[in-house]
Amino acid sequence: MAKHFHLNTPLLESVSMSKHVGTTVYLKMENSQPTGSFKIRGIGHLCQQLATQSKGVVCSSGGNAGMAAAYVARKMGVPATIVIPSSSPQLIVQRLQDLGASVKIIGKVWDDANAEALRLAETEGLTYVPPFDHPLLWQGHASLMSEVAASLGPGVKPGAVLVAVGGGGLLCGVIQGLKDVSWTDVPIIAMETVGADCFNAAVKAGRLVTLDDITSEAKCLGAKTVCKKAFEYSQCRELTIISELVTDQQALHAVQTFLDEERVLVEMACGAALAPVYSGLIRRLQEEGRLPGVLGPLLVIVCGGSSIDTQQLTNLKNKLQT
Repeated sequence: MAKHFHLNTPLLESVSMSKHVGTTVYLKMENSQPTGSFKIRGIGHLCQQLATQSKGVVCSSGGNAGMAAAYVARKMGVPATIVIPSSSPQLIVQRLQDLGASVKIIGKVWDDANAEALRLAETEGLTYVPPFDHPLLWQGHASLMSEVAASLGPGVKPGAVLVAVGGGGLLCGVIQGLKDVSWTDVPIIAMETVGADCFNAAVKAGRLVTLDDITSEAKCLGAKTVCKKAFEYSQCRELTIISELVTDQQALHAVQTFLDEERVLVEMACGAALAPVYSGLIRRLQEEGRLPGVLGPLLVIVCGGSSIDTQQLTNLKNKLQT
């Protein structure tokens, strides 16, 4: 059995993004994972711990977690059932089926699909693979930061880390990873789009908040409630977590600019993490004194995403640029 299912992804310096923010920008290219996103780290780790004797795995997902679970299950030789909401694009259904998974479409948002996945785990004795809320997932995602530390080499550390937040799994993994490499003083800029902002809503309210609906086009950021651990971290004095929002238009603009400048297509959820570089948000945070005026290298987690293609990009442009 493979030691792990994820790859040690490239850490690239972006000259054009560095020009935008006036400090070196490093891109952790999680889009180059086997299923196109960081999810394979945590899900691979969790499945190796929990699913080796399983009669099958079930995962609820807007796309990327399902892709990772289907890929890992196939590699492990166990059947996979992926439950997705109707908001997931058709291309995801096809890709999941290509990986040999059986796909069920339930409800409008992830929360509906998740209720069905939990029911199937219970009634059919399947191993439930949560998309973001599990310590084993965070442990798996944390490997990302030790790779960054190894790539940067001794004595170099990021001035800040830019990360997109959906349910909070990647955020928890990044924090765990920062702890692993003793970089807990590095500020984290946690990005969401307006309309998929469950983390920001919780930070503002000082408690967990459940959104009424996901109105953003960044469907993969679409959990109505952030995981409890991510919220707990936001209240922790030892960490600096800056929660910020961008509009769908800003996220889409970032996706397009990134495609033009870096020749890589990522989905809207990832665009949320790229947008602060292009929209001037980083500079604003420096002016407000929330980030140092002289900033060390900016680390951007390019979380990737498999639910985008040129057709989908055109649809988004038509939808959002009215």
